Amino acid sequence: MKVAIVHDYLNQMGGAERVVLALHELFPDAPLYTSIYDPERVDKAFQQIDIRTSFMQKLPLVKKHHQPFLPLYPFAMENLDLRGYDLVLSSSSAFGKGVITRPETMHICYCHTPMRWCWSYEEYVEREQLGKVARSILPFMITGLRIWDQTSAERVDHFIGNSPVVVDRIRKYYRREAAYIPPPVDTARFPFDPTVATGNYFLLLSRLVPYKRIDLAIEACNRLQLPLVIIGGGRDEARLKQMAGPTIRFMGRLSDEEVIQYFIHCRAFLFPGEEDFGITPLEAQACGRPVIAYGAAGALASVVNGVTGMFFHEQTVESLVEVLASFNERMFQPQTIHDHALEFDTTRFRQRMMQFIEQKLGEANTSTIQRIPSRNFAS
Repeated sequence: MKVAIVHDYLNQMGGAERVVLALHELFPDAPLYTSIYDPERVDKAFQQIDIRTSFMQKLPLVKKHHQPFLPLYPFAMENLDLRGYDLVLSSSSAFGKGVITRPETMHICYCHTPMRWCWSYEEYVEREQLGKVARSILPFMITGLRIWDQTSAERVDHFIGNSPVVVDRIRKYYRREAAYIPPPVDTARFPFDPTVATGNYFLLLSRLVPYKRIDLAIEACNRLQLPLVIIGGGRDEARLKQMAGPTIRFMGRLSDEEVIQYFIHCRAFLFPGEEDFGITPLEAQACGRPVIAYGAAGALASVVNGVTGMFFHEQTVESLVEVLASFNERMFQPQTIHDHALEFDTTRFRQRMMQFIEQKLGEANTSTIQRIPSRNFAS
């Protein structure tokens, strides 16, 4: 069986890209198709993969500033040559699911979310602080992209959502049913010792972009004068640093080994954004550390309120301050938190994905056999 993997773009490293690596481990001979690829911005493991890019790869500045090229992505994905494959696995939060396959090819999409900035446009515009020109042009583009997004969803044979809320969005926007398989967490990367001494700081690990709502964590820790360590970089970094008081430390991008040390010794991990799933809270839980999260969307699937962490229920500074002020890490059992994270381990992801793929391929083969007309060979 010939298999191909498709991903939106490879110019940043996050949970979606770790899903791609896990899919490739299932099918190590499968080439990886994508719109653009910047090896400097993703895990080195991608350098061992046969990566095939679209015409967009040759465009100037596209690897560092991919957003202005928004209208080109549908064309780029539709022009990828996927002839000759029996199975196509797309990892998509935008354009990857829009590839065109042959009628006999099965297309399974692991959907991280329907296009967030298309279907939650007002929130996107508010957070990104777009200028007047962008605000005047984008509505016309967004309408067209919504139509393309719905139309291209019809090309997918089977959807998988990475959280219950994404399954609901797929049903709402695409009118399609989807299975739920949580994304993989490589828990073996994170050492666990229930007796380790914790520090006095809270931790936040994220790309520094507006929708992550890192501003909430900064403002809350400013008010309470609580130590907060922020790891990561992004286009919102300058604005966030201007907001930060003396108890906030920006560490920039760190190595995996350095990040793990901060995970191990933090009081708790903060997760203030509304994410489709969110792998970093489970990485913290793999280390036995509790999570303080906005109680919505993906966090509801990865954090058990009162057992592996705490929720604040309004996405406001006041709501987060209330939880931080009453937080006591001694209320939580590190072993229980760690055991919860193991339910999302990479091995579980592989098992669930292979079971789903084999089931759908089996159903397709059975359906094909049933459609073959019987013949009368009697003389």
